[in-house]
Amino acid sequence: MGRPIIGITSELDAARWGDWIREAVVSPVSYTRAVARAGGAPLVLPPVPADSVAAFIECVDGLIFAGGRDLDPALYDQQRLDETDEPEHRRDRFELTLMRAALVSGLPFLAIGRGLHVLAVARGGTLTQDLPGHRVARARYAPHDVVLAPDSILGRLLGTRVLVPAAHHQAPYSLGEGLTVTGWSPDGEITEALEVAGHRFGLGVSWHPEEGDDHRLLTALVEAASEAPAADAAPGRRADAPIDQPRKPVAAKPKAGSRR
Repeated sequence: MGRPIIGITSELDAARWGDWIREAVVSPVSYTRAVARAGGAPLVLPPVPADSVAAFIECVDGLIFAGGRDLDPALYDQQRLDETDEPEHRRDRFELTLMRAALVSGLPFLAIGRGLHVLAVARGGTLTQDLPGHRVARARYAPHDVVLAPDSILGRLLGTRVLVPAAHHQAPYSLGEGLTVTGWSPDGEITEALEVAGHRFGLGVSWHPEEGDDHRLLTALVEAASEAPAADAAPGRRADAPIDQPRKPVAAKPKAGSRR
C-alpha cells in the first residue's frame, strides 16, 4: 500500500508570483512537510462549494483542518467583537460541511487551531471570541504548557503535560454533541483539546504540531489513516448525508482533571 493521502484545508487569499497578484489557494508549507515527514501524501484542499465534499471524503484517507482566521461568530449565534477577524464565509461553509462529513464517515482527522473551533461549532458548540493576554503577539508562535487527560488518545500519545507552539486567542466554551475535553491550560480555565467520542481518530488541538519538533501527533494521524475503517463507522452512510442535529450545547469550562 502506498502512502495514505492526507487532505489539508487551505485559505483563499491574494498571492504574488512574478508581476502577477491574483487570488490563490494558500497553505503554509509546514503542513505539507509535516505530513510527508510523518509518512503521508499531502493534498491541499481548496475551499470550494460544499457539493465537492463527498468526492474529497471518498479520495482521502485522513484530514487536517488547518489553522487560520477566526470563524464567523454568527455561526454560533454571537455578534463579532472588535478582536475577532473578518470572516471568510467560503472557507467557513466548506470546512463545516467537510467536518460534518468526516464525523459521519469516521474518517481520521486532526483539527489544528482554527480547526479545533470548526470541530466545536460543527457539533453545536460555541467559542470564547477573545482570551485577553493569551496570545503573546500576532503572527508568531509562542510555547506554552498544556495539561492532557491521561486516559485520552492525546494523553497516551504525548503524556499528561506538554510544551507546545501556539498562537490562538480563542477557545471552545460550550461543547456540542459527542465531544470530550481532553486538554486544558495549566490553570484549568481554557479548553486546549477536544476528542470525538467513539471516533477512531477525531482530535482537535489549539496548538500547531506542524510547527514544532514533536512529530508524534502527525505520525499518529498518518498511522490511523493507513488502517482499514472500523466496521461500525457509520455503516451505509454517504459522506454527504446529513448528520443528526446536535443537542443543545452544555456549558464547558472544565478544571484540570475534569473528564467532561
